[in-house]
Amino acid sequence: MSVSVQAEDFDVGAELAAMTDGKVSIGGVCSFVGLVRDMNDGSGVGAMTLEHYPGMTERMLEEIEAEAHRRWPLEASRIIHRHGRLEPGDRIVLVATASPHRLAAFEACHFLIDWLKTKAPFWKAEELSEGGTRWVDARHGDDEAAAKWQ
Repeated sequence: MSVSVQAEDFDVGAELAAMTDGKVSIGGVCSFVGLVRDMNDGSGVGAMTLEHYPGMTERMLEEIEAEAHRRWPLEASRIIHRHGRLEPGDRIVLVATASPHRLAAFEACHFLIDWLKTKAPFWKAEELSEGGTRWVDARHGDDEAAAKWQ
């Protein structure tokens, strides 16, 4: 299990290779990469700033990751979430899971991103293209997605 909260970008290929290196029991790897969009709720977005509560954020991500390992037979997992100012096209998050069987890898990856979106303590502010800044509220759809894993 492996969690990082960092300002620096990440190399998806290198992360997946490190996660699976030498683990010949892995039959499937599933990954999700979240990117900053240039549009949200009908407004252009020039940048997004993500803030977090150091220590608390990592602990919550570790708890979410541990729950995935309790539910599915995972050989490995990796969560990276960035913070700081990011521009459209920048990578925000990587969630990756590896299991002997593909279904477990898919389900665990889906679970991790759904719970991360609703339970991890991150705050997002968007710089709007037309000027100004707005905080991003939680989405009802994210809560519904996370609730299906209860």
